[in-house]
Amino acid sequence: MAAPARQLHLNAFLRNIGQHEAAWRLPETRLSGITDIDHYIELAHVAERGRLDAIFFADHPVLKDKTEFRPFDALDPVTLVTALSGATSRIGLIATASTTYSDPYSLARRFATLDHVSRGRAGWNVVTTANGAAAANFGYPAHPDPDDRYRRADEFLQVTSALWDSWEDDAIVGDKGIDGDAPRFVDPAKIHAINHVGEHFQVAGPLEVPRSPQGHPVLFQAGSSEPGKDLAARYAEGIFTAQPTLAEAREFYRDVKARIRRFGRNPDQVHILPGLSTIIGGTEAEARQRQRQLEDLTVPDYGLEQLSRIVGYAVTKDDLDRRLNFPSDDSAATHLKSRFALVRRLVETDGLTVRELLLRLSGGRGHRVFAGTPEQVTDTIVEWFTTGAADGFNLIPPALPSSLTEFVDQVVPELQRRGLFREDYTGTTLRDHLGIDRPRNRFATGATAVSAAS
Repeated sequence: MAAPARQLHLNAFLRNIGQHEAAWRLPETRLSGITDIDHYIELAHVAERGRLDAIFFADHPVLKDKTEFRPFDALDPVTLVTALSGATSRIGLIATASTTYSDPYSLARRFATLDHVSRGRAGWNVVTTANGAAAANFGYPAHPDPDDRYRRADEFLQVTSALWDSWEDDAIVGDKGIDGDAPRFVDPAKIHAINHVGEHFQVAGPLEVPRSPQGHPVLFQAGSSEPGKDLAARYAEGIFTAQPTLAEAREFYRDVKARIRRFGRNPDQVHILPGLSTIIGGTEAEARQRQRQLEDLTVPDYGLEQLSRIVGYAVTKDDLDRRLNFPSDDSAATHLKSRFALVRRLVETDGLTVRELLLRLSGGRGHRVFAGTPEQVTDTIVEWFTTGAADGFNLIPPALPSSLTEFVDQVVPELQRRGLFREDYTGTTLRDHLGIDRPRNRFATGATAVSAAS
């Protein structure tokens, strides 16, 4: 029998009412959607109708500057996806949580709970938090530098994965002793302390949550810096990345797949998913007009603040018609090295002024933005998927719910016609959708040694 054709993977990154910084100003946008659970239920239903692998929510544990110019991420993502689990039945549910501003026991418990509540649809997007202003919200005297954050993240993942394994799958016996035998609810020999003592954490365990349907919630990671790529190669099962060009995406794909092999893992079990923001029209001209409509509604103040944080110095309105002056090294952008490098490449490759750069970043923050017909959108997806640039995409709808609905109704059927995307779900868990294995339990009798990533 011939092996099944390789299938595309699609997640939807749902940023309240749209990723484009001007989406909130569109006449049709419902501003109440920022905190309205019915808005998020509608989005989840659209994504599930499109048979997408998962929906994904970011997290920023600090209120950004210039919030007067665009909506912010207000809701806790783990709480939000837990609520959405009851309104959906198949779609995966990915929430972001920081290893810098959390503790491993609490997060292990929350994501194991989510996996139980959703019947095996939980995913965790692991971040170390780039915004240094978050430190003041958690009692830190200063934001740790990237090397410290990634060392902590590595140990954090060692602890959480051990906690998820601390119950063997058959630890619950459930013998009520009806036939005269001694009653026994659990087999204590199959519940294990982890007794972790490390640089950042001392955690005894075990977790009080039994092993969840997927064994471990699916791990995603979004860092594109050198330590971020190493962390992803060691632990992640899905990798989100910002790659604006096909050439850059291919190089990232080749580099990270090679790192995965060096860590002794199977690269086919790790999906690389670049961000893609699509603006769809009946004709290319109509799509371009929709893109211009959004660009005309942008306010430079927000973009200038974000750009200043990336490059490490104040960029003002006086600079709008100039090119950025970059420092000789990236030391000023200590906490945002991958974004700094991305912005620098955009400016130096395309010769953009600050005004042009802000428009380029307004829709995707450095992710690929594509405006065209459904067939043209499909063509660019297929090109990246079939030429070693992506295993799928993290869709970033510029306006919600309209952009997600258009993609599901117009692009997904075209992908299905070309035999690259599922007609229906064939499994019930997020691991089923992604085609990745359930991890072995390191404590199970007879189990061979497994890496910290398992």
